[in-house]
Amino acid sequence: MANNYAVILAGGRGTRFWPRSRKRSAKQVLSFFGERTLIQQTVDRLKPVVPPERVWIITNEYLRDAIAKQLPEVPKAQIIAEPAQRNTAPAIGLVAQILHRSDPDAVLGVFPADHIIEKPARYLRLVRPAYKTAKQGKICVLGIKPRWAETGYGYIEFPRETAEGAQEPVRIERFREKPNLETAKEFLAAGTYYWNAGMFFWRADVVLDALRRHMPATAEVLAKLPAFGSRTFGPKLKELFPKTENVSVDYGILEKADNVHGIACDEFGWNDVGSWNAVYELESRGPRANVLRSADVITETAEGCYVDVPRKLVALVGVKDLVVIDTGDALLIADRNQAQHVSNVVKALERANREELL
Repeated sequence: MANNYAVILAGGRGTRFWPRSRKRSAKQVLSFFGERTLIQQTVDRLKPVVPPERVWIITNEYLRDAIAKQLPEVPKAQIIAEPAQRNTAPAIGLVAQILHRSDPDAVLGVFPADHIIEKPARYLRLVRPAYKTAKQGKICVLGIKPRWAETGYGYIEFPRETAEGAQEPVRIERFREKPNLETAKEFLAAGTYYWNAGMFFWRADVVLDALRRHMPATAEVLAKLPAFGSRTFGPKLKELFPKTENVSVDYGILEKADNVHGIACDEFGWNDVGSWNAVYELESRGPRANVLRSADVITETAEGCYVDVPRKLVALVGVKDLVVIDTGDALLIADRNQAQHVSNVVKALERANREELL
């Protein structure tokens, strides 16, 4: 456990949560459930296996200060802003490069910053053997039991005899890209496919070896970085990091690696909170299945609505399944079942150069 580290990926913008999620206040630094933000909850639940002083966070310039303020227990130097957005493979490789020099036995767990896990004790019972497996030189992944035929996630195929919830990882069959709906239904019916939730465990030297083998250009760039903490590290990172490949770790490494093991997880309350509808589904509902986070709301035969509008009266009459979000400078009204398309609003604002709303 002394060599366990956590790499938390926190560079996303959370565009499906506009207008609350903006460049400087993205999804991961917002609180949806309770007072703690999503990234604070991520660090909190990992504390039994990785103390905050061994947490590393990769984010962007817009969010670095907000994250540092929210997580004073994490050393500020370990909250790194990417000089350019370069997907997950270079981000993970960067931390592996840094840690391998200071701790050759470092074991990295990679975690998204913005997921909800409702049963953290059960979750940690699976994370611990994942770290143990990674320490042996293998790559370990967590597969989430699918609850419906989802087309928005990649899948991990496990051997047919795999015991769900077993703490002993097994060699996986293969990774599968995000499927179409027909294929997703086949995956669900087969019972051997699990959602890829983006949680990976491996030693730092295994990461670097995999980069050299499968992404040699990126490995060469990262190897040129000076020692972390030196006066030249920051300037060199700004110069070199944009030269890395814009490739996900799934596509760049994991799909090509031959030593990947996985744990077919049973239920621990995982949700990637991918849209306003997902927030609605996770909240406690009041009369007529409405979720009212606003203090002053009148509902007249309104059903299934999610309302977050501070500082003004909201009256809903005869409507169903709406999301209503007000941030003062912007108002979102959306069909809750079309909430994943809110990101298209952000694209429209970008095309119109409406920077004040991004």
